[in-house]
This record gives sequence, C-alpha cells and structure tokens, in this order.
Amino acid sequence: MEHNFLYMQSGGPTAVINASAYGALSCALNSKEIDHVYAGLYGIEGFMDGKVIEIKKEDRKELSYLLQTPGAAFGSCRKKLKDFRDDPSDYRKIDGMLDRYHISYIAYNGGNDSMDTVYQYGMYLKEEGIRDRFIVGIPKTVDNDLTETDHTPGYGSAAKYIASAFSEIVADSSSYEKGKVNIVELMGRDAGWLTLSSSLADLSGKGPDRIYLPEYPFDIHEFLKDVESVYREKHVAFFAVSEGIADQDGRPIGESGKKDAFGHPQLGGVSSYLASLVSEKGYKVRAIEFNVPQRCDLSCRSKTDVTEALICGEKAVQALLNHESGKMVALKRVSYDPYKIEYVLKDASLIGNKVRYIDPSYYDLKTKKATEAFFSYALPLIEGDVPLQKEHGLPRFFSLKNLSEYGK
Repeated sequence: MEHNFLYMQSGGPTAVINASAYGALSCALNSKEIDHVYAGLYGIEGFMDGKVIEIKKEDRKELSYLLQTPGAAFGSCRKKLKDFRDDPSDYRKIDGMLDRYHISYIAYNGGNDSMDTVYQYGMYLKEEGIRDRFIVGIPKTVDNDLTETDHTPGYGSAAKYIASAFSEIVADSSSYEKGKVNIVELMGRDAGWLTLSSSLADLSGKGPDRIYLPEYPFDIHEFLKDVESVYREKHVAFFAVSEGIADQDGRPIGESGKKDAFGHPQLGGVSSYLASLVSEKGYKVRAIEFNVPQRCDLSCRSKTDVTEALICGEKAVQALLNHESGKMVALKRVSYDPYKIEYVLKDASLIGNKVRYIDPSYYDLKTKKATEAFFSYALPLIEGDVPLQKEHGLPRFFSLKNLSEYGK
C-alpha cells in the first residue's frame, strides 16, 4: 500500500512561506517512507475540489526557487472547517480525495485559522478511529500572533522591511526645515507585533515618535495632543499605528463594517482617517499605508527567517513520519545571547483561533515606545541577508508547469 504526502498552504502569505514549502517538499521527496509527494492548490478548499499536483513532475532546480518566491506558490484559501460533529460533509469530501491519492501524511502551512483546521481534522481522525493518517501544522504569519511559539516564520522579514522602510521615510521627510505629520499604518488586526517593529528604526536614529498598538485603547484626543507636542518640538512628526487600533469600547478606528471569510472585521484606512483629523487642526499631513509589501518584500528577508521557515517544513515531515498528529511545529527560544532556538511540537488546540498579544514588558505605555526587552527579543529575528538569484535584473521566482494537466 502506498503512503503518500500532501502539502497545502492557507491564509495570508509571507516572504518565507515558500521556504517552508521547500523544506517540507524536499524532505518528503528524499524520504524512503513516502511514495508520492503532492501539493494541494489553493489550500484545503482547492484540494476538496480536486486541485492537486504531483511534485515529482516539477524540476528539482525549479523547486529551489521556492526559497526566494513571495506569495503562496501553491495558492491559498480562507476556508473554515465546521465542527465535524455538526457538519461532517467537508470531512467526507476531504477523505475522499485523500483516499483517491493514498495520502497518509498532511502538512498544513498557515496561521491561527489554519491551525484550527489542523486541530479540527486531527480531532476528526481521532474520533473516527482513522489510525493511518496524520496531520501536522507548519507555522506562518507576518503578524507573529500564534500562541505556543516564541515567534512565527514570516515575522522577522516583515519586521526588517518595516524598520528599513520606516527609517527611509523619516530620512526623506526630514529633508525640509518644516516637514509634515506622517502617519504610517501597519498590519496587525489584534496584536501589534508589526507596528512595534517600526521601533527597530531607532537603531539608525530614524524611528517613530509614538507607536499605537491594538492591545491598548486608542484615545483620539490624546493622539492629537501627541501630534501637537511632537510637532512643536521637531517641526516634523512620525507616528506608527496598527490597523487594528480601537477605542475604549473596542470599536476599531478603521473598521469598514465588512468582514472576511472567518468573520474578522476588514480593516484599513486608519492612517487616512487620522490624517483627516490632523489636517483639520491646520497641520500638513501625510497618510502612509505599508500594505502588501510588508508580507511580500524580498529585499529585506532575514537569513534567520528563511532558515527557520525551511527547517519548520522539514520538522513537520519528520513529525508526520513519527505518526504525530493534530500538532504544530513551534519555535522555543532557549537562549537570547547567543540566540538559539529549539523546534518542538505543540497541540494545535492551544493555537487555533487564539491570539498572542504583545508582551507588556515590550512596550512603554507612557512614552508609547518599545523597550529594551523588545529589542533583545526582535533583533536576532532580522539578522542576516539572503542574496537573490536574478534574471534580467529581477528576482527569479518559482513557477509551476502547465496547470491544465493537474487534478485529473
């Protein structure tokens, strides 16, 4: 009987998610215990619709370009599985596809909601007494908000990009004797990890004057006082705000009223809204939204991030071959100086649909700035550069063969 492997990606991509894909797929291809290696296109949703590719059809040299390809190379989705005890229909469909391809080992690469999928399907396997099939999660998210892990692959590179871009904005906007009030909006629905990483620009003397995180109530009147105070002193001002900042009653400042597939509020527009308020006070103001480049920029990938993402993929396959299931590969920091981590397994039930907020010791609520403790935590994650292989002066990305032949 064949024992085959399936890799899938889900949720928002990162600059290193495909490094995890490369780690998992390479490890599976090199394993004598795995007969065939597959990838599901567009996550669990695409897999249920029969979108599957066999990796051995791809050139091994081409696969290596996954290490420097942003986005989800095999496609992503935002499919939320219902509790199988309430509605087993999706699980039956998934089982049908897994049976068709004789798949025993499943690696699911994603964030909070994806780890809920790992938990839900792992519980289903256990409850149904299916003992020859296993699922393990590979962590991924620029938001760095997964519980049970020191940090998440994707965060280090995003943090490095934010710190670099923020310092460049400060340098550019400080060119004039009297500059503008600059309000920079950064990703982070529930947790302010990305926004706080803008403080790393302090190392070049070009960090934000104030930082506002979703973990703490946002007071518009206090913000306007901060604008007045900073601008009076410097004649230019720089503020970093999370897209998820909310008022005392928990109402997001930038809420659009719309929700995503998981029921989360769709955010954005915080910087523009705040800029309009600042403009009414008579200041010249610029709203800047970093948006998608935070998660896809290649120029600021950190060597730490790429390396750890790759190893997480490998560790997931090793865990599956050891018949682990319903768990996620996590990073445990065992030393700060020198920086050292271990790879451990954590139950996905402790991770799915949960949020890891900023450690209170990392943020000074009075100064609205990062503390030295945060710098000690974050600096190792942005260390090292990764050279890009290029063609015609541009990065060379991974590409699949003719997709029309797949899923048949």
